Amino acid sequence: MVLTRQELVSSLQNEVRILLHLAGKIDRALLDYRPTPTQRSTIELLRYLSVMGPKLISFIHSGVFDNAAFQAAVADASQLDFDQVLAAIQTQSTRYAELVAQFSDDELRADVKMFGRAASRGSILVNVLLCHHAAYRTQLFLYVKACGRHELGTINLWAGVDSGVPA
Repeated sequence: MVLTRQELVSSLQNEVRILLHLAGKIDRALLDYRPTPTQRSTIELLRYLSVMGPKLISFIHSGVFDNAAFQAAVADASQLDFDQVLAAIQTQSTRYAELVAQFSDDELRADVKMFGRAASRGSILVNVLLCHHAAYRTQLFLYVKACGRHELGTINLWAGVDSGVPA
């Protein structure tokens, strides 16, 4: 694997930290903001993110994407309010360490066919899960900016910290 197990876990935990940083910038009055009628609202995006990662890891471990189970988890998350969503996302930091620890080295190296590609589980963890996190946090960042938080800059998006310099 290109990353060590601990580097992968640390990267996923950093994604959780950045996501929570960005979520902390959301104006609760604008949780229903959606850029277009067919896109997720801010709260819907966060609800999705509250289940995406842990469910994907489970499917990658089994080598089978269970769409019905995934949709059921998304449906359950649709009942969460903003504070519950943030709490669920917060638990992912520990949960990622637990889930990644369940993979043996051989399982991480073993090829599976998922999401239209055959690759090692380790590769799918990086190229699907970790990349999904980066993409969805960018989407959340754009939502928050579109809702008036113009002071946010790339340091918020990529490092999950506030800039000391106005944007």
